[in-house]
Amino acid sequence: MRVMGIDPGSVITGWGIVEETNRGLKAIQWGSIHNHSKTPFPERLKKIYDGLTDVMREYSPSAVAVEDMFFAVNVKSALKLGQTRGVILLSAVNENIPLGEYSPLEVKQSVSGYGRADKNQVKSMVKTLLNLKEDPEPLDASDALAIAICHIHTAGSNNRLAKAR
Repeated sequence: MRVMGIDPGSVITGWGIVEETNRGLKAIQWGSIHNHSKTPFPERLKKIYDGLTDVMREYSPSAVAVEDMFFAVNVKSALKLGQTRGVILLSAVNENIPLGEYSPLEVKQSVSGYGRADKNQVKSMVKTLLNLKEDPEPLDASDALAIAICHIHTAGSNNRLAKAR
């Protein structure tokens, strides 16, 4: 299973590709799409859509996992994050890739065993779980790798439950 995790943001959108192999989890690639905060919002959405679509076409993930909204400082931020997530979901649907959505709590719990872990703890666990020599940077890409790991863990658990029934 090859999963693309995405950490949504209108200025920085992190992405990471993780593959489950017989030997465990393997990071294939990670990165981020950067927008300038002064760039008109519709242009930022287009850059995110185009960038993620290119990554999906290059790495052919079998699933895309996206962090769900959890809170926003204000209504305007919540709306922008919602629109950004919409573009991300659309990019996966247009590429016919199944989607999974996970709360930050679920992602942190899956990766670190602690739902209130901070970003540096998550990054450290991602590095350990994927046996990386260096920290995955930027933090948005590290979070995206964590989201992909969460999806792999969740899909594995769901498959075992289905077989048990």
